[in-house]
Amino acid sequence: MKKSKILLLVIGLMVFKNYATAQNVNWASLEKKQQHILNINAGLDYGLTYGVGYGHQLKSKLPIIINGEYSFPSGNKIVDDFKTKIGGSIRYAKVNNFLFTAKVYGVFRRYQNTLSRLVNFGSDMSVAAGYYKKKWHVAGEVGFDKAIVTHFKHSQLYKNNFPGVQDGWYEPSTGGNFYYGIQTGISFKQHDIYLKAGRMLTQDFTTTPLVPFYLQLGYNLRMGK
Repeated sequence: MKKSKILLLVIGLMVFKNYATAQNVNWASLEKKQQHILNINAGLDYGLTYGVGYGHQLKSKLPIIINGEYSFPSGNKIVDDFKTKIGGSIRYAKVNNFLFTAKVYGVFRRYQNTLSRLVNFGSDMSVAAGYYKKKWHVAGEVGFDKAIVTHFKHSQLYKNNFPGVQDGWYEPSTGGNFYYGIQTGISFKQHDIYLKAGRMLTQDFTTTPLVPFYLQLGYNLRMGK
């Protein structure tokens, strides 16, 4: 029983260290010719975190952005604990100034403590709806971050206490959390400054992560060819 509790604890630390949410775009101010979007951000998510990202707007009927992001906590080596996301977002509906968007990402993250080193593959999906103007916007967002499969490499300290433990891939039964919040921002020329804030809830709907909220301040630079 003690071993299973420690194992679940380590899984929980891995799953719920999100290291910032995805970048936010003001779709009303995004022009067709602005195909490149550079992003930097900082936030509170189990401590101070930093992130960078790049998005590319496709030439499509519906506005679509494909992008990659990298985030990491302060005080750690960049290649130690980190989270990467690759995917995209789409503005799938528009009613006057009310816009509806969706995001889908594949997630790869790494976390290490004195007990184990974990690498994880997962997914992050969300939908948002809000009021968008050229110079500002406000929207609500709901999403789900799922840890699908995790690889454990246990430390010698852990193996000394539990000699029978095995390294390898595990499929955690508690591997996901819902998040919901608001996002707002101002836009001018080719710049966006945005703020995101919200809460998190584990997938069983009965518990919350150790720190049940997130906060992110970000900046986008939209550029043409």
